[in-house]
Amino acid sequence: MSKLALIVGGSALIYACLAWMMGVLPGIELSKIPAGPGVEPLTALEEAGRGVYVANGCSYCHTQQVRPLDEDKVFGRPSAASDFKYQTPELLGSERTGPDLTNIGTRQPSSVWQYIHLYNPRAVVPESIMPSFNWLFDVVDQAPVGLSPVPLPKAYAPAHGVVVPTHQAEALIAYLASLKQPPWAGSDTAGGEPAMAGMASAARVPNTTAATPGAAPVGYDASKGAALYTANCSACHQGSGEGLPGAFPSLKGNAVANDDDATQHIEVVLHGLHDAKVNGVVYAGVMPPFAATLSDAEVANIIDYERSSWGNHGKPIMSAQVATERAKAK
Repeated sequence: MSKLALIVGGSALIYACLAWMMGVLPGIELSKIPAGPGVEPLTALEEAGRGVYVANGCSYCHTQQVRPLDEDKVFGRPSAASDFKYQTPELLGSERTGPDLTNIGTRQPSSVWQYIHLYNPRAVVPESIMPSFNWLFDVVDQAPVGLSPVPLPKAYAPAHGVVVPTHQAEALIAYLASLKQPPWAGSDTAGGEPAMAGMASAARVPNTTAATPGAAPVGYDASKGAALYTANCSACHQGSGEGLPGAFPSLKGNAVANDDDATQHIEVVLHGLHDAKVNGVVYAGVMPPFAATLSDAEVANIIDYERSSWGNHGKPIMSAQVATERAKAK
């Protein structure tokens, strides 16, 4: 046997052994790990959406893995092998030009928001650098029966006709909605912040001192209230509090935010809302609940910020009021 054959054969053998040890054997072991509680296989539509996700290179900018680091807590709990029973590892990603999507189905469950964001990210997140995927939509004179047009802000809507999602867009949004990270028992985070809203972090602020009408309660920190609002609410309601007409209601001048009785305001933030009717307009978007991801003090600070901003004059609240409303749901 020639030296060349020995070199080629030996190199091929070494490569095969390394591939087996580093790829095949770990894959075999991982395949034996059972699915975690709540981890389900994708439906046919979600599987098709996964194909759209791959074809459009979404994983070049978005990861689907949460590291056990403090800076990753905004995305959810640390990922585990049992989370990926029905997924394949190529979508774990290594770059975060955009936020991690491991738990985006929980963080941003509104398909209305997702469609607007997919059509033109700047319509909901002005600072976004994500490209527009408007080729996944059609512009038609009138939406077909059973298909709702995307409620785009006027500045981003076509001059004529309405925008409707194609089957590819529907599948992609269904796939994103399926990305929900089942919480672990005792886990203190499920990644409650909307991914596109900005990743501001805010320390928890005590807010238990009784307040006088018309004044912010002692312990309320406007800057922390603003940071919490930015991280959790502004993606839909916007930094101006004006929302998006036809998509997300305005908090500016909102009756609930200005009501002396803050019970409904607290319930909405804690437990979420869908198909809400505000000033005669029905909003199909889904607002996620924040009971599992925000403390009583954090909820109180958000609500106090909303009730004292944009000309609103609702009475401030105390975190004890939030605790009372939270307890009612148990």
